[in-house]
Amino acid sequence: MIVKSILSAKGRDVATIAPTATLAEATKILSERKIGALVVTGAGGRIIGILSERDIVRALAQHGGEALQLPLTDVMTRKVVTCTPRDTVAVLMERMTAGKFRHLPVTDDGALTGIISIGDVVKYRLTELQFEQDAMRDYIQTA
Repeated sequence: MIVKSILSAKGRDVATIAPTATLAEATKILSERKIGALVVTGAGGRIIGILSERDIVRALAQHGGEALQLPLTDVMTRKVVTCTPRDTVAVLMERMTAGKFRHLPVTDDGALTGIISIGDVVKYRLTELQFEQDAMRDYIQTA
């Protein structure tokens, strides 16, 4: 299974935010949309960072409540690891595990085309395991 297939099933909607937005604005969007990360985009929709729940916790631990007034450029993760529609689920799992993060923006020729979360990967794997189990059961019953 490749990223393109997962995006076909879940959709390509990506929540983005400007780097000048405050952490308070970002947390409101995360809460309203019930998501765990926002892709921070600059001119032309170029990815310049990502804001995750971990970034928020880190900012609050360092700055207290005043962190909510900080611009995202002060708290976001700047080194964003991405994937492409052609990457496999195995590649995604490796990147997420090695980087200890749960969201991978999907880019195609430099353009943001989706986002994959660890939840998407787990859902895919569970579906795959169920399919394999059903196939094995059918094989045993017809043998």
